Amino acid sequence: MRSEHIRNVAIIAHVDHGKTSLVDTLLREARVFRDNQTVTTCVMDRHDLERERGITIFSKACAVTWRDHRINIIDTPGHADFGGEVERVLRMADAAVLVVCAHDGPMPQTRFVLRKALAHGLRIVILVNKVDRKDSRAAEVPDEVFSLLIDLGAPEDLLDAPVIFASARDGRAGRTLEECAAATDMHVVLDTLLERVPAPKVDAEGPVQLAVAQIDWDDYLGRLAVGRVSRGRLVVGQRLTVVKSDSERRPFEVKKLFQYHGLERTEIQEAVAGDIVLMAGVDEVDIGDTICHPEHPEALARVHVDPPTVSMRFVATDSAFRGRDGDKVTSRQLRERLTREARANVALRVEESEHPDQLDVKGRGLLHLGILIEEMRREGYEFSVARPQVIERRGPDGERLEPIEDCVVDVPEAYAGKVIEVLGTRRGEMVAMNARGDHVRLEFVIPSRGLIGIRSTILNVTRGEAQMTHQLREYGPWRGPIPERSAGVQVSMETGRVTAYAIEALEARGQLFVEPGDEAYVGQIVGEHNKGDDIEVNICRTRALTNIRSATAERKVVLQTARKFGVEEALAYIADDELVEMTPNHVRLRKRLLDPVARKRLARALKV
Repeated sequence: MRSEHIRNVAIIAHVDHGKTSLVDTLLREARVFRDNQTVTTCVMDRHDLERERGITIFSKACAVTWRDHRINIIDTPGHADFGGEVERVLRMADAAVLVVCAHDGPMPQTRFVLRKALAHGLRIVILVNKVDRKDSRAAEVPDEVFSLLIDLGAPEDLLDAPVIFASARDGRAGRTLEECAAATDMHVVLDTLLERVPAPKVDAEGPVQLAVAQIDWDDYLGRLAVGRVSRGRLVVGQRLTVVKSDSERRPFEVKKLFQYHGLERTEIQEAVAGDIVLMAGVDEVDIGDTICHPEHPEALARVHVDPPTVSMRFVATDSAFRGRDGDKVTSRQLRERLTREARANVALRVEESEHPDQLDVKGRGLLHLGILIEEMRREGYEFSVARPQVIERRGPDGERLEPIEDCVVDVPEAYAGKVIEVLGTRRGEMVAMNARGDHVRLEFVIPSRGLIGIRSTILNVTRGEAQMTHQLREYGPWRGPIPERSAGVQVSMETGRVTAYAIEALEARGQLFVEPGDEAYVGQIVGEHNKGDDIEVNICRTRALTNIRSATAERKVVLQTARKFGVEEALAYIADDELVEMTPNHVRLRKRLLDPVARKRLARALKV
């Protein structure tokens, strides 16, 4: 296929505005699936964590054929923590479909992804989705989007960007609301892409040049370099060179070439400039490297991503239960896994610490790092993680700066006061309040520190009815201390199996995190203490056996439900002297120093 018949399009939007549902519908419109084929919803979200959490985490590509044209479609995440996935794949596209919910309108991540698309010089197609919602504001949203374009300094020619109204879930779209209401298909979306998206501006006859935007994997072929051919023609068996960031050159031979056909990879023998391809045969390649003709080793500009804002220390496990759940427990295995992740995840940074068995990992947010932790658990790794810390900077005059975020909360009006109170205690400043039917949209400017662990609190005070999103705004002056956990913890002084007898005696001191039959070890945190200090408890204590029948022997004991932590909840709960132990089957809270004598010695030293 010639370059003039290729269209490369990225789908960008705020979280939960319908990007993946739109891609599902476009694949059906282009007859990628058989009529009798059973297809799940959100078919592009193939990763287990994506399906479990209902969000897109990784950028993925597919392709459809429409009116003798090939349209490469790139689905991107909508959550702010995965902005690095958006930044690295936009360079493969020539245009972006900006999906905006007909009720929400532009949101914080809408501004972020649109700003990145404009920085890459992409054409814009606006798609107002979910027009079938009862609280839809479809007629107002296009004006809000154009106001955002003006605010971001978009060129004048983008202010006549086409607007499409759609219900991706129902599979209908039109250029007006009336046309959308009467429509029975999504043809207008694909037709608009052919009409308004330019063909790739490439040099079809020059020496080969391709910037690696993504790394894929094949069990038989190994690493696959993914990118758009910006110059020349790729052929299987061709000798090429990888130019890395330090200008190092590594020759290789193209073993196999693939392009996307629907959701599948199709093997090809040749690829033209402008097409998105997958290339096998190049093992030592990273995102941002340039693949060139050996006689013309000209590197393209590397992808620039915003710096990380949250840091977390990963520690090789020294738990008493080391190796029970997982088979990867050494510091060497931990270092190799994190280094490999940093090569494929451009928003992640891995740095050595002062301890050889500890690494500092920096990312975009708690969710970004939490997803990495969850992946490693499922791969059989055991390790511990320290409390998340925001990454601060120093201003021109030496002042202390910290990341500040825009936070938007949609909540029923009855709970608005509670949300304002919670975010206010976290140094949040409310800048706007807008009524939307029986709901209220609250907009805050708040330090990133204040958002760590806040999601579960907001859901609790609103009975699960709040929707919260946030996006990095800037680095601003430090806003002062934020209240931390006031309660102490109960720490196990024995290793063994938890008993109901011990739990019954300890429940009055605070909520427990373990149940009868669980195993605990010395130094593990087994519960919260109502008071502010930590206490040592025997969670494995058993009832003394005698020949005399107790008066209370027939009494039925009803124990309180133990509090269970997910990855993000545990990381938000721990204090500076505590760690979260991650294994394939358990998330345990523990003290950094397991030995109680060593903890007391350190506490005395700190007081001196």
